Amino acid sequence: MTLVRRPDWAGRNYLLLTAAAIVTNLGTHGALIAAAFAVIQSGGDGGDVGLVAMARTLPLVLFLLIGGAIADRVPRHRVMVAANALNCVSQAVFAVLVLTDEARLWHMMLLTALCGTGQAFFSPAAEGMLMSSVSGEQVSRAFALFRMSMHGAGIGGAALGGALITAFGPGWVLAIDAAAFAVAGGLRAFLDVRHMPERAPGGGLLADLREGWDEFVGRPWLWSIVAQFSVVVALVGAAESVYGPLVARDALGGARPWGLALAAFGVGTLCGAVLMIRWKPRRLLLVGTLCVFPIALPSAALAVPLDVVGLSAAMFVSGVAIEVFGVSWMTAMHQEIPEEKLSRVAAYDWFGSTAMLPLSTALAGPAEAAFGRGTALWGSAVIIVVATALVLLVPDVRNLTRRPAKPVAAGSDGAGVRSEEAAAPRP
Repeated sequence: MTLVRRPDWAGRNYLLLTAAAIVTNLGTHGALIAAAFAVIQSGGDGGDVGLVAMARTLPLVLFLLIGGAIADRVPRHRVMVAANALNCVSQAVFAVLVLTDEARLWHMMLLTALCGTGQAFFSPAAEGMLMSSVSGEQVSRAFALFRMSMHGAGIGGAALGGALITAFGPGWVLAIDAAAFAVAGGLRAFLDVRHMPERAPGGGLLADLREGWDEFVGRPWLWSIVAQFSVVVALVGAAESVYGPLVARDALGGARPWGLALAAFGVGTLCGAVLMIRWKPRRLLLVGTLCVFPIALPSAALAVPLDVVGLSAAMFVSGVAIEVFGVSWMTAMHQEIPEEKLSRVAAYDWFGSTAMLPLSTALAGPAEAAFGRGTALWGSAVIIVVATALVLLVPDVRNLTRRPAKPVAAGSDGAGVRSEEAAAPRP
């Protein structure tokens, strides 16, 4: 029997990170739907759904920078495991309260806030860990395969979550998410960081944050796209966290159609990842930014509203487009940002991209009351298109190109270390 040989760049860390991402995405995609329907089931309205969504994103914004600085000072896998443990406990308590009909709005806000806090520390550490686990010419393929696995799990998680909510209620989906965090945390505990160079002692947390800020603002392509996504993420987040479940309830028939639409988005990201395994666009950010325009389609589809087939088609196209952007963005970050600053720069990326999300989700309900749901959604679609067009005016976004990587030696985890050229800052 011929065994499939593992690629040189797919080392132990890469495989563990991929397996853990699959597990967490199976649980999380269903849990996001479950949280919204737990609020609705308890008698909440659109404003209450928005408050719970805001409670998750506010601590995410507040603690991201601290999380990024810590992840560049201590072993990143420890930060990831601790964050997974916090998410596991918060989702387990949330599940118990929903299953016993004891969940109140303040309970749900507090527990989702704890989950957001865990994500604030997890995300910069995870991004830095993933980028440190691959190297050489195949980085784009590695990122695409990772994201394909992650989003493939999201397809099943969203579809299964919607079906389980319909059959058994949101509480059991939240319990599954808690178990998924426990399993993923166990996998991430086995990550190997011995091959990574130790950082020289710095000047403290504030000095680390200042160093990351200098790296961030010194690159126009970086801060301009992050500014763009502060608007895009806010509007898409409000549409998917607040308006989507409400449209599903009022016009589509409940949780199952919304779960299918989210699953269609997942299928789109899967197809986009498959595309990016083969395609290596030379102008990384130009291609990526052009693919942000279709992200406005789901908001427009919800504004009409289209039936579940039309909505799913819009979600699918946006999924393909965002995956092309995502792989291009990760490749550019890997190429341009020094390894020892990856988590801090990733934290500024996450911070800027999510800074307006708490406000947008909190204002989604009042905006619906003031302007109508359709007007709010059409406005979101138009603003996404305008913000994306403005970013194309930045020369670095149009002109940053993929550079060939030098051959690299295998690292202790089998993944290899980043080449000097790939790790060097952009001149």
